[in-house]
Amino acid sequence: MSNKKGDINKKNILALRDGIELLRGKWKFCILHNLQNHGTMRFKDLQEMALGISPKVLSKELKELEDNLLITRTVNNTKPITVSYALTAHAKETEEVVNALIKFGLKHRNKIKTK
Repeated sequence: MSNKKGDINKKNILALRDGIELLRGKWKFCILHNLQNHGTMRFKDLQEMALGISPKVLSKELKELEDNLLITRTVNNTKPITVSYALTAHAKETEEVVNALIKFGLKHRNKIKTK
């Protein structure tokens, strides 16, 4: 006979693993945060605001976010050609997670300072 609490825990752990896998890495949260706060952004603007990310890593992270339907990539018909990125409606659901992580990070940083 199946244990209902065990089934719920297993489902939650699998969902947690999916979320972690989707957003893993130190840059995805920064990219999402910047797009949440500034709307559509160009590659160069994202790189400048991420403070320390290389173009190669930013490209990789953006591609993964795009593959997972969290951002859209638009090639603009300008001279020179520019590329812009924006959150999808689905990605807007990550805002609560990003803000909670920022809040925790600020509290943790203050706790470590006062230690």
